[in-house]
Amino acid sequence: MLSLITISKAQKKLAEGTRFQRLKLQLTQKALSERSGVPLPTLRRFEQKGLISFEGFLKLQMALGGLENLVKAMIQPEQDSFSSIDEVLETNKIIRKRGSRK
Repeated sequence: MLSLITISKAQKKLAEGTRFQRLKLQLTQKALSERSGVPLPTLRRFEQKGLISFEGFLKLQMALGGLENLVKAMIQPEQDSFSSIDEVLETNKIIRKRGSRK
């Protein structure tokens, strides 16, 4: 399976998404830390560098109300998942249709 994103980019994207959720709910880092049980320095490190344990990440998602969506995203099959560039090209072929001549 081809991946177009690196591990570090994925970590940073997840951290940005978590921070966005926190700000959307108008929570401070301290308030989210208290709600989730994740220590404040761990939350800060996660939002800055994307580094956190999997359990800590799940605790944050539970506190932000995103845990169910995360689990659903993992168990539902992907749409448009390709394993090679050939599959992409095959899918995007244009099929011309012409009207019949009389």
